[in-house]
Amino acid sequence: MTNRKQRFGSLHESILLALDVLRHNPLRSFLTVLGIMIGVMTIIVIGAVINGLNSNVLGDIQQLGSATLIVSKMSFATFGRPSMEMLQRKDLKADWSDGIAQLTHVVAATPVVEMQYDFGPGSSEVRRGNLRAKNVILEGDGPSVTEINDFSMERGRFFNHLDDEHHSTVIVLGHTTAKTLFPNGEDPIGQEVLLEGHVFTVVGVLEEQKQALGTGDNPQDNIACIPFSVMQKLHPEARNIFLMAKADSTEDLPLAVDEVRDYMRRMRRLPSTKKDDFEIMTTDTFVQTWKEISSGIFIVMLAVGSVALLVGGIGVMNIMLVSVTERTREIGVRKAIGARRANILWQFLLEAVTLAAVGGAIGVIVGSSIVLAVRLAFPSFPASVSVFLVVLGVSVASMIGVFFGVYPAWKASLLNPVEALRYE
Repeated sequence: MTNRKQRFGSLHESILLALDVLRHNPLRSFLTVLGIMIGVMTIIVIGAVINGLNSNVLGDIQQLGSATLIVSKMSFATFGRPSMEMLQRKDLKADWSDGIAQLTHVVAATPVVEMQYDFGPGSSEVRRGNLRAKNVILEGDGPSVTEINDFSMERGRFFNHLDDEHHSTVIVLGHTTAKTLFPNGEDPIGQEVLLEGHVFTVVGVLEEQKQALGTGDNPQDNIACIPFSVMQKLHPEARNIFLMAKADSTEDLPLAVDEVRDYMRRMRRLPSTKKDDFEIMTTDTFVQTWKEISSGIFIVMLAVGSVALLVGGIGVMNIMLVSVTERTREIGVRKAIGARRANILWQFLLEAVTLAAVGGAIGVIVGSSIVLAVRLAFPSFPASVSVFLVVLGVSVASMIGVFFGVYPAWKASLLNPVEALRYE
């Protein structure tokens, strides 16, 4: 018990001594920890943004529904240019959704198509008098889409089977599209708008959607949904069809995926020796893709922060070597009165760790302040500082202190007490 108290007292005394050294050389200490501070601040800020993005993106993905699956010619969860094999795949047929809906573990299926232009989706225009909504995403949905997707309506309704069967020219507008065409708070329901030269009656308006970055208008809110049958008449050339389906339960989703895959291979007439020429995606597909993206961002963040931490670590080692030189006589006195090599090594190592940890703590405070300021300026911006980030920042800084403080501490412990006492 006595030994434990002595060790604790020695540790407490060493920390106070380390802080005293920092206090007597404030400018030098600040310049030394600046690199560590910047590195930790980078980790905190970028980590906080990733935390917020994770919350928003995963929330958006979960809105698809845990029992939802999507069949497409090409994967939505890949980046870069599609392979030649993907580009050569045949388009999906809308009526295959009827066959998928009859599968044992599928409760609903529907075709969906987004109009693609040279510049991608979002190039349509909806007009009302002199008002124009530009860069609108034009989407054709089968009536069963409401059984698969949970469309949150701000007002009105989504179109139904009768609208699709009778090729009714009805339209559901996104939040931004409706706000653009009805800027004075008018009720859009029952009003007429012009879409590519055709008159459509507004039957519903979708609720505003969250977006991952949380700033400005969400492009997904600038959308116009029309019945799939009407889209086929309006744009018979549209071939970017994908099929959405819903399994009877989340637990049976793997069974539904297997059934859909088997059905699609039969429709595609693929022999057993050939791989799928279509993609089946679930929420897990998008979650995994996002985790890969966020992991890549985190690695880049660590690389950027590591450069600053490396510079800071070198600064800590240099300042500790200077400190050893300046305090050579002090080291000689301590050794002369009985201090062992381990005591000297521990003291200087603890000073290096304290120096680095203080830099890490300042980096955490500055980084958290930046995140808080951004959140106050942009309340919807996704950023949150977690306990993990704080612990990571201080821990990394402390480890930098240990790594770069070992050599100066070891050098101090090896000093000959007689020569050290003679040092001027």
